Amino acid sequence: MKTRTALKSMLAMLGIVVLTGVASAQEYPTKPITLIIPWPPGGPTDVTMRALAEAASRHLGQPIMIENKAGGAGTIGPGNMAATAKPDGYTLAQMPITVYRLPMMQKTSWKADDFTYIIHLTGYVFAMFTGADSPFKKWEDVVEYARKNPEKVTYGTPGAGSSLHLGTEMIAEKAGIKLTHVPFKGAAEVNAAIAGGHVMLGSSGTSIKPMVDNGKARFLNVWTDKRVSFLPDIPTLKDLGYPFVIDSPWGLAGPKGMDPKVVAKIHDAFKKALEEKGVIDTLLRFDMMPNYKNTADYKAAVAEQIKLEEALLGRLNLLRKP
Repeated sequence: MKTRTALKSMLAMLGIVVLTGVASAQEYPTKPITLIIPWPPGGPTDVTMRALAEAASRHLGQPIMIENKAGGAGTIGPGNMAATAKPDGYTLAQMPITVYRLPMMQKTSWKADDFTYIIHLTGYVFAMFTGADSPFKKWEDVVEYARKNPEKVTYGTPGAGSSLHLGTEMIAEKAGIKLTHVPFKGAAEVNAAIAGGHVMLGSSGTSIKPMVDNGKARFLNVWTDKRVSFLPDIPTLKDLGYPFVIDSPWGLAGPKGMDPKVVAKIHDAFKKALEEKGVIDTLLRFDMMPNYKNTADYKAAVAEQIKLEEALLGRLNLLRKP
């Protein structure tokens, strides 16, 4: 008799737990949400992420509190979240591509599947350019020359293993050419190298645009999905026959194991935020383009990106040794 009573009590308690969990998901959010931005305050990603968070908070009905946790090329903040935060939807992080690239290059405390990917939001406008005195008037000129002169064409990027380095190698591989990489410490150094004629090509963001406007450089292609409004005459990689969109994509994620209903609420709020004119204007101010993917597509895109980069890192001898 006592056993039966105890069993009934246990089942009743389990029922309460289950119902509480359902109610919790339905009522979410009931308190402020913390959003980790893994970059210093005031930078392009910080400013745009704050604009998105402010808009999304209105749709969620709770404030989104920003916590800047920079370091490790944008990996420290998300890595700490994966290790310490509860998967309850109250701790989220901006997810740069380095979070799932770095574990392929070196030992880390996290893996790419230690996160719940919620929504893909945007990426940077990347481009390839050359100096005004260069004989390359268009990308096809580079391909023609490089096929006849393997490894003679030099190109600068903001660093080995960066999205711009790997992206250029992907393009070159698809074109059937071999280029020579010259890594720099940032976009400003790449621009200076182009201005001084120290490299033949540059792969970077669009900070070279003032030099282009002054007639000291020219764009050869952009790496976005569609042509950008401020460079309407510059072809995308797709226009040139390369099936790539390379924009150092980033989105929003939480710790592994989040309730799908909570994920859906966060997704919907940030999707609405991404459609607001004020947010779009902020993105464009920093040469970012809205690049929405829903939860399932974002997760699939991460898996596909990992597969592509793992193969490429292997060919570049940048893959972490077992």
